[in-house]
Amino acid sequence: MKALLFAAGRGERMRPRSDTTAKPLLRAGGRRLIEWQIEALARAGVREIVVNTAHLAQQIEDTLGDGSRYGVRLRYSREGERAEDALETLGGIVQALPLLGAAPFIAASSDIVTDFDYAGLAQPLAAIARGDADAHLVLVDNPPLHAAGDMGLAGGRIRMQRPYLTYGNVGIFSPALFDGLQAGRARLFPWLYAFAEQGRVSGEHFRGRWHNVGTPAELDALDAELSAAAAGDGREAGRP
Repeated sequence: MKALLFAAGRGERMRPRSDTTAKPLLRAGGRRLIEWQIEALARAGVREIVVNTAHLAQQIEDTLGDGSRYGVRLRYSREGERAEDALETLGGIVQALPLLGAAPFIAASSDIVTDFDYAGLAQPLAAIARGDADAHLVLVDNPPLHAAGDMGLAGGRIRMQRPYLTYGNVGIFSPALFDGLQAGRARLFPWLYAFAEQGRVSGEHFRGRWHNVGTPAELDALDAELSAAAAGDGREAGRP
């Protein structure tokens, strides 16, 4: 099983911090944002991870290296050298396909911090491999800044009907879904909605911790929350 982590964009709302430090390399709770995802994938047994890059691409590649320190193999799908070169989500997937292989793969944003257990995706991965679906999406409760949500969920399938939940930036995709597409700047949504309407996209509702870090204030708040939690865990561990 392989995974793709999206790390090519600048993160406009995170400026000015993301002007000089790639957003995935910003820290919260003592870890770089992308490290939360790499380590979670490694715990689930994912050993090959592709990271797409553009904005400050060399900085990301130099910092993370070959992935050996995390117990994984990191490879890079470089889309360019500038934020303007980033191909968005759909374009980024198509560009990275040669590195992802022929089996269904996980795709996730590198700037989310969540307790989601990637090992729980084994069943939908198997269903996609059998051809029972083309994709599987993890949905979360609507955050305050995205109260309208993105899509609905009924009977384990993504439906374009209310009530809507928010896409949690974690999904599984069959490479065959992208047959015939050429690499170029394009977003995964609304392109994927057509397959959802055909009943080809399964989904689940994750109710645990999930943060999509967008602004410096959100990053600072998350850092404080995670640091406090870590300090609390340390105090508990030290009690007789």
